[in-house]
Amino acid sequence: MVGLDASRVMLGESRSLVPEAMYVQSDIEALPFARGSLSGAWSWMTHHHIPRVRLPMALWDLHRVLSEGSPFELQVLQGDDEGSDLVDHEVGGRFFATWTPERLVDVIVGAGFEIDTGSVVVSGDEVRLSAIRSRTLADTVGPDMRLLICGSNPSLHSADAGVGYFRAGNRFWKAALASGLVSRDRDPLHALRAEGIGMTDQVKRATRAADEVTTDEYRQGLGRLERLVQWLQPKAVCFVGLGGWRAVVGSRARAGLQDASLGGRPVYVMPSTSGLNARTSPDQLADHLRAAMAVADGP
Repeated sequence: MVGLDASRVMLGESRSLVPEAMYVQSDIEALPFARGSLSGAWSWMTHHHIPRVRLPMALWDLHRVLSEGSPFELQVLQGDDEGSDLVDHEVGGRFFATWTPERLVDVIVGAGFEIDTGSVVVSGDEVRLSAIRSRTLADTVGPDMRLLICGSNPSLHSADAGVGYFRAGNRFWKAALASGLVSRDRDPLHALRAEGIGMTDQVKRATRAADEVTTDEYRQGLGRLERLVQWLQPKAVCFVGLGGWRAVVGSRARAGLQDASLGGRPVYVMPSTSGLNARTSPDQLADHLRAAMAVADGP
C-alpha cells in the first residue's frame, strides 16, 4: 500500500496510524510511478481539488500507472461549481471542483475506465463510483485545443503501448509530422501540451480490427464526443477514418469538411491512416491533416 498526498503533515498523520505503508509526497496530476506498476487506486475527496478541465489528464496519468483490470474507487463533491471556499472547511482557501454524475461518468469513460453498473451513487453533496482500468487508450484532452483528433477505436497494440496509431504500419504519425501537426513522433502528451492537439476515440473499446465495432457503439461514442466538444471547445474536430462518422451521421459522407458540426465545432473527416488503406498515400494523408488544421485556424 502506498499513501500519496501533497501535504507532508497529512502524510505524517497517516504514518502514525498505518506505519507499515509507504508514503509519497507528490502531485496527483504527476504521479511518480512507472507504467502499470499499481494494482488499484482509491481517491476519496481528492481529485475534486483539480480544476475540471484538468481532470481528464490527471486520470490519464492514473490510467498509465494502473495495470489492466485494476479497480478504481472515486468520491468527489457533487454540484456544478468550482473555485475557492465553495464549502465550509476548517482549512480555508482551498480549491474545489464539484461534479454532476453525468459529466463525471463521461470523463471517467474517456480516461479509459469501465464503470461498474449501478456503482454511481449520489449521497448528499457527494458522488462516488467504482470503475476498472480498461485495456484501452485514455483521452489526452484539455482546454484551448487547436484540433481534436478522433480515431474510430484503439487497436489492442495501441492500447497496450498507451499511444494511438502505434503500429509501424499505421501512417498517422508519419503524416502528422510531415504536415506540421506535431513535432514529436508517437508522443500524444507533447502534442497536447506543445501543439494543442488533443486525441480521443469515438469508441473506447479496443479491438483487433475496426469492423468489430457495432453501430450502437459508434452512436453512443459520438454522444460522449459531442458532450466533450461542447465542454472543452476545441477549434475543430478531425475524424481519422470515415467509418464511425458514416455509421451515425451520414452514410455517404466523403473526406473533407462536413456540413454537420459536433458540439458547435466544425468537423473534418479524413481517410483511415491504417496500412490496410493502400488507396490513400502518406502524402495525401498529410494533405488531409493540413486541411483539418486550416479549418481549425480559420475564422
